[in-house]
Amino acid sequence: MNASHAARPAVRRFPTLTATAAHHAETRPDRVAVRCGDREVTFQELYHRGNRTAHALLAEGLVPGSRVGYLAQDTEHYYDLLLACAAGGTVLVPVDPRLTPGEIEHVLRDSGTELLVTEEEKLPVVEGLELGCLRTVLALDDDGARPGGFLHWKTDRPDTPPGAPAGARRPLAQMYTSGTTGRPKGVVLGQHTFWAVNDLLARHGLDWIDWREEDRLLQVLPGHHIGGPWWFMQGFRAGATHVVAQGFDARRTLALLAEGGITTTLMVPSMLRILLAEPGVGPGHFAGLRKVVYGGAPIPEPLLEQCLDVMGCEFAQIYGLTETCASAVCLPPADHVPGNPRLKAVGRPYPGVAVQAVDRSGDPLPPGRVGEIRIDTPAVMTGYWQRPDETELALADGWLHTGDAGHVDEDGYVYLHDRIKDVILVAGENVYPAEVENALSKHPAVAEAAVVATPDQVRGEAVRACVVVRAGERLTARELMLFLRELLAPYKIPTAYTFVDSLPRNAAGKILRRELRDRF
Repeated sequence: MNASHAARPAVRRFPTLTATAAHHAETRPDRVAVRCGDREVTFQELYHRGNRTAHALLAEGLVPGSRVGYLAQDTEHYYDLLLACAAGGTVLVPVDPRLTPGEIEHVLRDSGTELLVTEEEKLPVVEGLELGCLRTVLALDDDGARPGGFLHWKTDRPDTPPGAPAGARRPLAQMYTSGTTGRPKGVVLGQHTFWAVNDLLARHGLDWIDWREEDRLLQVLPGHHIGGPWWFMQGFRAGATHVVAQGFDARRTLALLAEGGITTTLMVPSMLRILLAEPGVGPGHFAGLRKVVYGGAPIPEPLLEQCLDVMGCEFAQIYGLTETCASAVCLPPADHVPGNPRLKAVGRPYPGVAVQAVDRSGDPLPPGRVGEIRIDTPAVMTGYWQRPDETELALADGWLHTGDAGHVDEDGYVYLHDRIKDVILVAGENVYPAEVENALSKHPAVAEAAVVATPDQVRGEAVRACVVVRAGERLTARELMLFLRELLAPYKIPTAYTFVDSLPRNAAGKILRRELRDRF
């Protein structure tokens, strides 16, 4: 495959985040580990900060397995907490600060969070929650002078390790699923899951996706999304510098790419689309990039071709779930050739990972047949927090059952059709939303589109398209229906069209189809 033959110094590989942090603190103490705005934290400083936080957590009465919440925009303090949890055996629970009070309460209550670090403006929200489990709330502070602030709380703690660090298989993070199919569940992930793919690539000499000491990684995906901590862990292991974007803003992101010496990043397709739609964007904004990794949602082929043309770097697609710690399948750069039919695939499993399409009985299907995708990976979750029945169902027969519909070809490449629960049944025929959306996206006046099922008295379900029209363009339902006749079978063509200003998305950039369905 795309094996790397360039001579590079061997990276010291340690099984735990704590051992890796100690190594970097000793061997590259003054190299910047995290840059956030105009603040920089070196590897040595980050290691010492994490140790102080770990000591403070233990002094607060937390024990290994206790849950520590982080409800704030990404800052250097997020990574401080991540190192602290690894050192002391506590478990980090990142919470999306954009959630409603009720949603925040669900995550904190469900996880049993005992200590929460949050932004000052979130304090009134937290104080209004009825949570018996939450004992300590700390506001992020800048200088450590404010009593009750995070830095002040730990200022006098030692910067030495707090004791024997947690093992690689102890839980490190509890990530809450996006809730696209129901109430968010806590996915418990051990330290080893974050580096499982990294280890597999190194073992087989592959650089499908890779991280180098000299890299400057742009950290766009937030810490409450699995892609955030996963991406950080890869670069941190290599001793690279992370530039924290603190949320996705097209202009700010382009400025960081153009001026910050960024060499690689992880994004979702909707972010790439927004970047390339910015006025004046061109190859100069991406001159330093060597590789972009993308995932989280299918990418229309026209957008991918535009990315290859404008950004001028290598591309690699990853596919996985929170339950597989972000990635189980990869479409390597070598497959990103315009016109290559494999561009429609999400990739092939990493060596050491197995993927199958199975029927409703759980029996493997032959190449090309569509079924549910299931995955066997060393990066699989420990389970859903306090949901043994759902864990058993998801991990039945030793496989992670994804809920995604797709097929595997004769060469092992995986092609997604859609979520099993999102498949539209039109008069007994399966219609996969992604196929219809890809066809809609080929119309020059369509910026993006999503399709959902709508009740139909005759056919059971019909296809409804929700369409965002490009600025300055005009479009009618009739025009789209005529356009789609050349691309889709009649039963796949939407019978209803709704033109909207934007599509609802979660923090991962995934379309919230359930919200669209509820509208109709």
